[in-house]
Amino acid sequence: MKQISISGVVRTVGNKQSIKTIRRAGNVPCNLYGAGLENVLFTVSAKELKNLTHTPNSYIVELDLEGKKHLCVLHEVQWHPVTDEALHVDFLAVDPAKPVSIDVPVVVTGHSEGVKLGGKLLVSARKLKVSATLNNLPDTLEVDSTPLGIGKQIVAGDLKYEGVTILSPKATIICSVRPTRATAQAAQQNQ
Repeated sequence: MKQISISGVVRTVGNKQSIKTIRRAGNVPCNLYGAGLENVLFTVSAKELKNLTHTPNSYIVELDLEGKKHLCVLHEVQWHPVTDEALHVDFLAVDPAKPVSIDVPVVVTGHSEGVKLGGKLLVSARKLKVSATLNNLPDTLEVDSTPLGIGKQIVAGDLKYEGVTILSPKATIICSVRPTRATAQAAQQNQ
């Protein structure tokens, strides 16, 4: 899986006023925890954070906190309801030897049989939650839609990848081919 580097500055626990001062300076308060670490409070530049939060890709984050490097994943982001600015970010430290749970983008490939007959391909899931070690984490999950006929669908339970466990519910629909008016009218005329 792709990695992205972000540098941060360690901070101390503060009150509301100190948090507001951090945000006014163009920084976002963050928290790092997990993998046997004590909670580490730090700030990251909002501009640098957008490379991680405003992309459809998933990354393993190499966090540089004043010289100390930590491998982690983006765990949760709290957004401002009006401006869509990140208010607070939680990072989860990972152990390279243990499996990591992360959302991975889904890429639908192929030209399905149902689309060739006039149906419409609908992609329902853009990401799936998977678990794998850092070495086995894929950048994307490729799903081949070629065998799909009209009215058929591919669900998360149908997918198998080596070294990767899919944690999303098995009934999660990835993609389907729906009939269009033209295919419905053609079917009525053939009867």
